[in-house]
Amino acid sequence: MSDRATLGGTVSPLIPRAPLPAHLAGLPVVACDLDRTLIYSAKALYLEGPDHEAPRLVVSEVHEQLPLSYMTREAEDLLLELLDHSFLVPVTTRTRAQFRRVQLPRTRYAITTNGGVLLHHGQPDGDWAAQVRDAVDRGSAPLAEVLAHLGAKPAPGVQRVRTAEDLFAYAIVERAELPEGYVARLTAWCAELGWVVSLQGRKLYCVPAPVTKEAAIAEVMDRVGATTLVAAGDSLLDRGMLEMASLPLRPCHGELEAVGYLRDGLVVTSTPGVRSGQEILEAALAAVRVRT
Repeated sequence: MSDRATLGGTVSPLIPRAPLPAHLAGLPVVACDLDRTLIYSAKALYLEGPDHEAPRLVVSEVHEQLPLSYMTREAEDLLLELLDHSFLVPVTTRTRAQFRRVQLPRTRYAITTNGGVLLHHGQPDGDWAAQVRDAVDRGSAPLAEVLAHLGAKPAPGVQRVRTAEDLFAYAIVERAELPEGYVARLTAWCAELGWVVSLQGRKLYCVPAPVTKEAAIAEVMDRVGATTLVAAGDSLLDRGMLEMASLPLRPCHGELEAVGYLRDGLVVTSTPGVRSGQEILEAALAAVRVRT
């Protein structure tokens, strides 16, 4: 079997599509964004009320020997139960290296780099990487052009510009210092090049339009034979997968909340912060239990 280069420049084998065990065929897919949907930094926990009434938390991510992200203890239990009723698919804009820091139950599939990387049992799928790269080459301007624009004369508030696996760019920003209208102007400029922009927390993403979470989710659903999708997310980069979901879920905070995103069947959590993650998993589990 031949090898293909992955987006990060390493080489991984094509993943054979072995038949699924009979008991897994047709299970729903639950696709869940990570940051500020499933896991939360200390600044994003949004714990109101007396400290003694706060939910019990577990550490979901460690970075440089320090805890970085959390979920409630009940949410962790719900994740484990979801594995018995669905194909649970973590979906994130994080790179593979950043995703590896997150401590989640091992899943058959995971999606990183905003859909640019499809992990199968933890290994990057070279065939999917080649499909994505071809779509980007045909549909979007080169990454170098966007990097040059971002770095030519950095706007106030733009602190660092980085790349994700040679596929897209993101900037670390101080939102309060960004000039008025800067994100809108960048969005319009990127759109002419076949790129999209999303501001999530302190990260400003510029991503080729063909690199989407929903495309990777559709690939997973095709591979596992699923016809039902439950999807959850909080950012504009999650909107596509919410649009294709049988049950779309979002927290009552984040980018989609700020723009007032709604659609038929959408369930919005009643509480912000880390409790939203638990609410989302409760709704997802209730939905897939009915179908299994």
